[in-house]
Amino acid sequence: MLYLGYVPHIASERLDSGEPRIDKIVELIQQSRFSIHDISRIESSEKEELYRLNMAFELGVDFGCKSFAGGDAKSKKLLILEKEQYRYQKALSDLSGSDIRNHDNEPESLVHQVRNWFRGITSGRSPSGTVIWEHFNEFMADFYQRREEQGHRHKDLQLMPTGEYIDFIQEWLENKSIAASS
Repeated sequence: MLYLGYVPHIASERLDSGEPRIDKIVELIQQSRFSIHDISRIESSEKEELYRLNMAFELGVDFGCKSFAGGDAKSKKLLILEKEQYRYQKALSDLSGSDIRNHDNEPESLVHQVRNWFRGITSGRSPSGTVIWEHFNEFMADFYQRREEQGHRHKDLQLMPTGEYIDFIQEWLENKSIAASS
């Protein structure tokens, strides 16, 4: 949620092939005050295919960190997202009683849920989910147009390192703020 002043981090932003992904994930979990886990993709896509457990596993690591690490980890805030309300109980019934938010597989709904969660756990004002969604769409159109002008092609954008993409977002937000205040 760069828009709200928080810099997101994911394991794939560190490209050292010699560092196991789980080590990156654990380190990020230990360092983060806020964690967002979307467990909506734990289902299999084909018959008799095993379903994905990475997000549920990472959520478990995060709960363990919050429960056992002590210090600042005890005050960690977690947002758990799911496609449908209560669907998670079929696979993760231990989460019953948790305030899990659903997004109906709609990106705009996801933006609203994340914005509302941040607003609920932090102080200060923030724009509405609708404003954030509109600016996201404006950014995406601008991003593709400007990268194309710079010689990037679709494949370049798909393979762009996370840190580079975040840099583009931050630059766009800074320019948007300057334009809004002029």
